[in-house]
Amino acid sequence: MKKVCIAIVALSVSMTTMVSCKEAADKAKEATEEAAGSLEEAGNDLKKAADDTADTMKEAGEDMKDAGEKAMDSIKKAGEETMNKAKEMGEDMKDTANETANDLKKAAEDAKEKVEH
Repeated sequence: MKKVCIAIVALSVSMTTMVSCKEAADKAKEATEEAAGSLEEAGNDLKKAADDTADTMKEAGEDMKDAGEKAMDSIKKAGEETMNKAKEMGEDMKDTANETANDLKKAAEDAKEKVEH
């Protein structure tokens, strides 16, 4: 009888241990599945963030290109305006020099005429 009691106790301990191990294995499997799902979700989030960053950088590059083109257009326009003004000033100086030469020529003729009389 003693052997039967020991066998029953041993069987009970074995059953309890098996159930406990089964529950632990199930919990470990569940935790592994949850971790895999979390990692997959984190990977998707990282991919989305990388895509968003790439899009933002592309837009920033396009904005910089547009700003550069506008700056170049402004510089070109300012250069053209400066050249036109310089050309106008050169023409004005040429006209003034011709007028001054004519005035000096007339003054010389007037002086010569006064000396002769």
